[in-house]
Amino acid sequence: MQNPYIPYPVVVDKIITEVDTKDIKTFRFKFVNPEDEQKYAYIPGQFAEVSVFGKGEAPFGMAASPTTPEYLEFSVSTIGVVTGALHNLKKGDTVGVRGPLGNGYPLEKFKGKNLLLIGGGFGFSTLRSLTNYILHDGNRSAIKDLTVIYGARKPGLLLYKDDLAAWKERHDLNLHLTVDQEAEGWQGHVGLVPSITKTVAPSPKNTFAVVCGPPVMMKFTLPVLKDLGFNDDDILFSLEMRMKCGIGKCGRCNVGSKYVCSDGPVFSQSELAKLTGEAHF
Repeated sequence: MQNPYIPYPVVVDKIITEVDTKDIKTFRFKFVNPEDEQKYAYIPGQFAEVSVFGKGEAPFGMAASPTTPEYLEFSVSTIGVVTGALHNLKKGDTVGVRGPLGNGYPLEKFKGKNLLLIGGGFGFSTLRSLTNYILHDGNRSAIKDLTVIYGARKPGLLLYKDDLAAWKERHDLNLHLTVDQEAEGWQGHVGLVPSITKTVAPSPKNTFAVVCGPPVMMKFTLPVLKDLGFNDDDILFSLEMRMKCGIGKCGRCNVGSKYVCSDGPVFSQSELAKLTGEAHF
């Protein structure tokens, strides 16, 4: 087993500026050593620590799908020393990736079920990974209806625009995009993610709801899902924004008695409801 403290060396293969404000970029990395690519197996919902040597490391959800094992992708918002250093990288630069870490989405439980994926803003990366995994030819038949709700403050802040355009053309995915306010040329929904969920969500029967996004979005989406009839066992949240060291050593990501990095970041609402002492989101 790879020492969890030692990162794999990877090289920057591609950099995509995702938003109009240019402060979120997606980095595509390829492994320096081919044998590391063979060992690095992950599932959607897991995360990794990305390190810029001499600057530090920070946790990010896996934005690529395991169905493209030849590269890893992470979407990075520049908000600090490490993320700022990442934004200054150029193609060909080398960084480290430590992981995969966390528990990921319960893919086996999803088989034969309908899925409702709800994301907002920068928190959509692991749901993008999950969506592309499901849409892969070898996986799509395992899931029944697939509905994706994704929102941002304005159109220019929606991530993964090429993916969104491709998803719109598919007949096996119900895609609902929304922005907070009317915008020139916008043809999607207008409104906050929880309110759009209330109007377009599928029946809760035989359906899992998976939510990942800003804490305030998740907080107000939960009562909507419960009002729609979703059971706590069938509502899953990713608390990836709380992650720190990634291996349960620093104790800074705890929710009650659980560590987000080692016990999560994916939890059902029934699990979260049993935890006390602080806010979940």
